[in-house]
Amino acid sequence: MATLFTRIIKGEIPSYKCAENDEFYAFLDINPIAKGHTLVVPKREEDYFFNLSDEEIARMQVFAKRVAVAIQKAFPCRKVAQAVIGLEVNHAHIHLVPINQEGELFSGKHVELTTEQMEAIAKAIADEYNTNNA
Repeated sequence: MATLFTRIIKGEIPSYKCAENDEFYAFLDINPIAKGHTLVVPKREEDYFFNLSDEEIARMQVFAKRVAVAIQKAFPCRKVAQAVIGLEVNHAHIHLVPINQEGELFSGKHVELTTEQMEAIAKAIADEYNTNNA
């Protein structure tokens, strides 16, 4: 049975795609901590992030870095935090969250955004990603 993220990657479940290459897919978290909160996932199903090969992790980090640069340009912030938590969905993933102060990432607060806002956020990140990685 395919994971939720695999179904998103295949287009079976809609998502707000921000970036994609042959190996990885980046899309907005539907329960974001901040505007621009993005998930980066490998297209290959793997339950546990640290079960990925060293080479896959390295390539995923480079992809995530490029997405983080796009997030920061689209939504100016002090930094883009990265977290690998991995229990809520059985598919390895990285959270990228724009932050302006310490403690924002794990405050337990989430923002509510409309479909239109999510589409605009995904487009802003995708535009920055495509501009810098063409």
